[in-house]
Parts: sequence; structure tokens; C-alpha cells
Amino acid sequence: EDIVSRGFERAELQLSAQLKVLPEPNEYPRTIKDGKLKTTKKNDWTEGFYPGCLWYVYEHNHNENWKESAIKWTEALEPLKKLTNHHDIGFLMYCSFGNAYRLTGNEIYKDILVESARSLCTRFNQKTGCIESWNYRKAWNGIDEWFYPVIIDNMMNLELLYFATKVTGDSVYANIANAHAETTAKNQFRADYSNYHVVNYDEETGKVLHKATCQGFSDNSAWARGQAWAIYGYTMVYRETHDVRFLDFARKVSDVYLSRLPEDMIPYWDFNAPELSSGEPKDASASAITASALLELSTYINDSDSAFFYRNKAVEMLQILSSPAYQARNKKDAFLLHSVGHMNKGWEVDASISYADYYYCLLYTSPSPRDTERYRM
Repeated sequence: EDIVSRGFERAELQLSAQLKVLPEPNEYPRTIKDGKLKTTKKNDWTEGFYPGCLWYVYEHNHNENWKESAIKWTEALEPLKKLTNHHDIGFLMYCSFGNAYRLTGNEIYKDILVESARSLCTRFNQKTGCIESWNYRKAWNGIDEWFYPVIIDNMMNLELLYFATKVTGDSVYANIANAHAETTAKNQFRADYSNYHVVNYDEETGKVLHKATCQGFSDNSAWARGQAWAIYGYTMVYRETHDVRFLDFARKVSDVYLSRLPEDMIPYWDFNAPELSSGEPKDASASAITASALLELSTYINDSDSAFFYRNKAVEMLQILSSPAYQARNKKDAFLLHSVGHMNKGWEVDASISYADYYYCLLYTSPSPRDTERYRM
């Protein structure tokens, strides 16, 4: 309880400072690097994390002022419920409105989430068996063409679909989520259960055209945050389906991540990056995502030694993320230092990033994930 209380005391201090800098939800905090706050307007993929953090603080302290701020920053995102031009509506709406509905029971929020799920379903294609992440584009190398690109991050958006089936009774949403999870497991992973960042499909035939790891060190390397999305994604899919195939898969993708960690438990931005030099940056965001997933995964495993192993690893990660080495504290208005957004483009390298803070908060807020009323992302 002490580490939780201290964590939320710091979260309140950091978020209070951010609320003073940005009093109105016109732009959303995304990154702090070299003391400069970078924000996004309502057209990106990260805006849901900030109101999500506000909801987690309110859940801890039950202070009405925090609730008011959380409502204001959440409701400003409502127009995004109609977003159909990329897949990240799950991140945007479920981290914000999902927590809002969970903590208030406001039926309007539920309706907004269901409409958001309908929007996400428009990107599903029966031939490919998965949800298109981005529209057609040239690949980041400027040469390849991505006709139907699917990225590993998309696993995180499935939680919105499972929610929609639960509250409407309509299985169409969960069926799409299951199909996407199965197709991704089949096509997006290597023999060792590390994953490719992007799989490009032919939307007419469903055939895999090529695989790439654009935000990693190389196409065949293990990008740390991509592996974290997979660990969280398949743990969540097991929670929603109780299909043991997904539990087994979640363990396999967790095990390859854990087997390749450096001594301080925080991964390099790519697991193959230390081959370049020992000075490569770490990614605290990958650690926060993974630790929150492992805490949950540990509750689904009947073998007590294995359950303890995953839980113990998550607790070690939490303790290291809560240490002065990774805490922003009085350095900047964020919780965590040392995350990496997009190394290859030089974006948000060794920065504080909103999604790292969100999953770090989630680590502190977790009651038993077996509580099916708790919709998490």
C-alpha cells in the first residue's frame, strides 16, 4: 500500500502541474523532452492516455475536482467516436471513455464506446481476417507499398470490441476481435514468439505480402514496445475469451521478452539494439505496459510457481520504474523518464511519454483483473 500511496502522491503532483500548463482540453500532452512539452490535437493516437491518468488518480483519491477534470478531458474527445481512417480509436476512446464509464456508470459513455466500436469494425476485412491499421501508404523506407498494413499495436484496440459485445449482447464485435487475434498470432510472430511490427496483406486474397519491423532495429529484430503490446494484447484476449490457446500464447510472448531483459529489467528500445552499443536508450514505456500485463497474467495461471514467477517479475519492474533512476519527480511534469517513441525517425528518444505514464498508473490501480466489471486498457 505504501508504494501505491507514494505513487499516486507523485502522480497528483505531476498531473496538477500539467493541468496548470494546459487548463483546457484543446491539445493533449504527449511528450516531454529537454523540458519542452509536446502536445497533439485530436487527430493522433495518444490523446486518450491523459484523461485515463486523470481517471486513475480520481479512482485512488475520490476527489471531485479530479473527477471534473477527467470528465472535461474525456468528453472533449467525443467527436472521435466516428473516426474510421485508422485503427487507434480503441486507444483514444477506451482509455478515456472506458475508464469514465467504469467509474461513473454514465450510460452516455457506454453509447459513445459502442459507436466507437462500430467505427473500428469498418476496418475489418473478411479476406485478411484482421483489422487494417493504416490506409494504403508507402512504407517508411520509401520503397515498399503497404496495401493493407496491420501493426502489432492493433491488438490493444480489441478490448473496445469485447466491451461492445458485453454491453450490447451482439457477438459481431467479439467475433471480429477473435478473428484479428487469431490471424495476428498466425502471421505476425517468428518461431521464437517475437513479433514483426507490420504485416502487409493483399486485401483481395488475404495473402501476406511482406513483414517489417519499422520502429525496431531491423525487420528481423525484436522491437521492445511491439513485444509489450503483444503481451498485454493476448493476456487481455484470454481474459475476454477464456480460450486457453490465447493464455498459452500470452505466456510464450511473455517468456521471450523476459528471457532477453538486461539486468535492471528495463528493455533497450529494441532487444537487438545492444549489439550496436551498450549506450542504446532504454524504453520505460515497454516496461510499464508489460508489467501491468504480467500482473494480470499471473492471476490466470493455476501453477503457483509459474504464477509467482510472472507476478514477481512485474513487481520487480514496478519497483525499478518507481526508483529515482526512472522517476521524473521534480525534473519534469511527467511520471517516468527514459521512454522511446520512434528511434529510427529520431522522435521522442529518451523522453517522457503519455502512454508510459498511463500504463504505470494502471500498475498501481489494479484490483483483481478477474473482476469482470473492470474494463481495462
